[in-house]
Amino acid sequence: MREFSLPALYEVPADGNLTDLIRRNAAQHPDVAVVGRKVDGQWEDVTATAFLAEVRAAAKGLIAAGVEPGDRVGLMSRTRYEWTLLDFAIWSAGGVTVPVYETSSPEQVQWILSDSGAVAALVETGVHEAAVEAIRDSLPTLKHVWRIEGDAIETLRKLGADVPEEKVDERSSIANADSPATIVYTSGTTGRPKGCVLSHRSFFAECGNAVARLKPIFNTGESSVLLFLPEAHVFGRLVEIAAVLAPIKLGHVPDVKSLTDELAAFRPTLVLGVPRVFEKVYNSARAKAQSEGKGKIFDKAADTAIEYSQALDAPGGPSFGLRFKHKVFDRLVYSKLRAVLGGRATHAISGGAPLGARLGHFYRGIGFTVLEGYGLTESCAATTFNPWNRQKIGSVGQPMPGTVVRIADDGEVLLHGEHLFTEYWNNETATADALSDGWFHTGDVGTLDEDGYLTITGRKKEIIVTAGGKNVAPAVIEDRIRAHALVAECMVVGDGRPFVGALITVDEEFLPSWAAEHGKPEGVTVAELREDPELLAEIQQAVEDGNAAVSKAESVRKFRVLATQFTEDSGHVTPSLKLKRNVVAKDFASEIEAIYRG
Repeated sequence: MREFSLPALYEVPADGNLTDLIRRNAAQHPDVAVVGRKVDGQWEDVTATAFLAEVRAAAKGLIAAGVEPGDRVGLMSRTRYEWTLLDFAIWSAGGVTVPVYETSSPEQVQWILSDSGAVAALVETGVHEAAVEAIRDSLPTLKHVWRIEGDAIETLRKLGADVPEEKVDERSSIANADSPATIVYTSGTTGRPKGCVLSHRSFFAECGNAVARLKPIFNTGESSVLLFLPEAHVFGRLVEIAAVLAPIKLGHVPDVKSLTDELAAFRPTLVLGVPRVFEKVYNSARAKAQSEGKGKIFDKAADTAIEYSQALDAPGGPSFGLRFKHKVFDRLVYSKLRAVLGGRATHAISGGAPLGARLGHFYRGIGFTVLEGYGLTESCAATTFNPWNRQKIGSVGQPMPGTVVRIADDGEVLLHGEHLFTEYWNNETATADALSDGWFHTGDVGTLDEDGYLTITGRKKEIIVTAGGKNVAPAVIEDRIRAHALVAECMVVGDGRPFVGALITVDEEFLPSWAAEHGKPEGVTVAELREDPELLAEIQQAVEDGNAAVSKAESVRKFRVLATQFTEDSGHVTPSLKLKRNVVAKDFASEIEAIYRG
């Protein structure tokens, strides 16, 4: 057993709650832009004073509608300005926010709103409203449904026009640090989602210590962050609340398809995302370079960036020759890549899945450091992360200040700290299974080095045991294979089988440039190429790179290229892009059988 901890850098208020942050901002930074919002296609600043006024007006409407202290209020929307506004309005009315993914199925919506006992729901679109109305007969506690695109903010403002200011002050002060702030339903890679109760204390401990440890990139009046992660996900919520706590300017992007344009317009200094976003930026840039006949230059620049980053960790640092090459490529390539990310950002924080050492070194080498972290819904997002000035690429960093990470005798990662959830809503059995003597059992397997840096090697329940008795952690090899530009997703299989295999999907954005480079017909599809010898040879290279990270017994012997994608709509990944392994295994059982046939 091994454990590591760091002292807390932030003291959680004894009797406060998250609404204190917006009142403090208005008092201490009244004219500082704390939020940016799109108005008629243009970004406009919202000062701390103006944001507080809008929150209080919406809170009055909720109070007038009958929302009582402790009542749960559903919030179903894409990431947008109104999400953050209504989140703080619900808290200011004394309520508890229950996020619902805007992509949720009717069955999921019904379960979340009924299990939480929501008394009201705020939804984004008419489609969302219709989905809730269709199941309303099964939601006896639900009294109100307001639509954001149907002017819910103005409706609440008018509804609460006669509510006195003193009433909002009273409601805002009812919750203390240990009161529930939100019930976040887990993505549910298996089984029905569980309602994870996170207190105001959880967010104070999480965001306060994260901002303190990363203070140089959280500068009030100078720093900004553009949020494009779902705010229904706990990682998106961390971004929201950390930005308000710092405070730094927070912008929202509802549609990731417009992310490149919004990065250029908003120009954030900090970016937070999941590895797939950073993989897409790299792959898109490489594909563009290849289409312009500059593929060899890009690849040389990428190799130089990786070599340069690796040399930063070596005694003596980069050589003179390497520094010279790096400077040339900075002018030709790296500066253009940083411009794609808005031109001002020097750091990003990545979570949700491993980024991979190669991409980590590539980004640091171009002057855009991606700090990997690790956490779960139950740990209020990040529980470890790489410090801004002491990064160990390939690890997920050191424990959050004020928390403890322990590696149990069987390799499981255990967590302790004020940031942890308090319970699973209405589920004492699941709570007891996950929390024991103040320690949360994550279900993840990992190691701690001598400096307290954590490396995640897999999931206890996802460990594959081959017919020969070899234990295989899928994450290690999957991450390496998925790093290839042509690979969208990879799922290792082989439980009870004679060897390890893999299901692989092709990145449809990168495919056209690869096809053109290899003389394939324009518009050719994955289905038409899945047996193509050149494509299979390219995928084989990715597999061999993955195999280099594991022993022979753990390596992928055979793979199948699928004609389809693993998407949230197809039901194969969660909203946070985690594979639903049991669903994939069921839906592609014939493809798995084909790996082992004969």
